[in-house]
Amino acid sequence: MTQIDHQVHSIGPEIAGPRIFKFFAFLYGIAAYLVFFVTILYAIGFVMGLVVPKSIDTGTDTSAAEAVIINLLLMALFAVQHSVMARQRFKAWWTQVIPKAVERSTYVLLASLSLLLLFWQWRPLPAIVWDVQDPDLAVTLVTVSFAGWVLVFTSTFVINHFELFGLHQVTNHLLDKEAPPPRFRTPLFYKFVRHPIYLGFIIAFWAAPTMTVGHLLFAAVTTLYILVGIALEERDLVALFGDEYRQYKQRVSMLIPWRRSA
Repeated sequence: MTQIDHQVHSIGPEIAGPRIFKFFAFLYGIAAYLVFFVTILYAIGFVMGLVVPKSIDTGTDTSAAEAVIINLLLMALFAVQHSVMARQRFKAWWTQVIPKAVERSTYVLLASLSLLLLFWQWRPLPAIVWDVQDPDLAVTLVTVSFAGWVLVFTSTFVINHFELFGLHQVTNHLLDKEAPPPRFRTPLFYKFVRHPIYLGFIIAFWAAPTMTVGHLLFAAVTTLYILVGIALEERDLVALFGDEYRQYKQRVSMLIPWRRSA
């Protein structure tokens, strides 16, 4: 009998079964994270028109009205999935259907798939809104857009990147570790704005040397969605942390770093 066989035998079938499930849940979490990682890299290329085969300004030619309708439906699908699945009431129901350990990974996976569908089916609206001709200013805008993406990524890491995208949960589940209770923290960027991740997205979407109607539609709708999402998210945070978060809202501005509340 091999050492592995001996370990499984000594564990017993009633424990080995859950162990196998935990291992597959861990693999599922890794797969969901990899899909997310590919999606966010594609998103950078999609918005900035770099490297990827289909960007925000390329794709199937349609009438302007058809393009607007299709694009709005694609963004609405993502917004509904992203917002509804993030609510505590939905999570309470959803974790009766799927194991709690993979709830976050499933959320991340479905959000990534919604975005990939958007990238695939997006219809360009190529009419130019503005086109910066000065090469130095154009390079500056591209640099600012990249800085927005850097802000997005670094903001996830200064809180807990791997918890945010589900890896922490499936790892704890595999190792039989209890997840620590949620703790309110405001590291680094969070001392200046309450939502640096969203701020990074807004910067990345709007800092474009060439702004087409399609890009403008994407930037405007996603910015509006971000503002709605912040309202929903902060309602949940107040319910979770109470006065601690209310006081944080009074001290620190939502998105504009230099504007502080009294």
